[in-house]
Amino acid sequence: MRMTDIAFNTVAWSEVEPTRHAGEAGHALWRTRTFGPADNPIRVRLVDYSPGYVSDHWCSKGHVLFCLEGELETTLADGRVFMLTPGMSYQVADNAEAHRSRAPKGARLFIVD
Repeated sequence: MRMTDIAFNTVAWSEVEPTRHAGEAGHALWRTRTFGPADNPIRVRLVDYSPGYVSDHWCSKGHVLFCLEGELETTLADGRVFMLTPGMSYQVADNAEAHRSRAPKGARLFIVD
């Protein structure tokens, strides 16, 4: 990720229209903004997972993910499981370790990818 060609600006996340993404169970609401040039966009999201959310896919995209509220359980393809609670984060590179998430109690996350 190269952070270039991004002017200083602020985001009022409550004013960003959410998009709904169904999971295998539950859903995610994404409030998304994209910054930077077209050949190197940086996606920034405020994501709310409903209680009982289970991802419907294995993800290989790199992220910096910060847990704001709730609990996020992330399983890696090798079977390791990590639980994030408020104030915790994870970082993973593109195509480094496939991961899949669940939010038994729901979660609010801030994600940059």
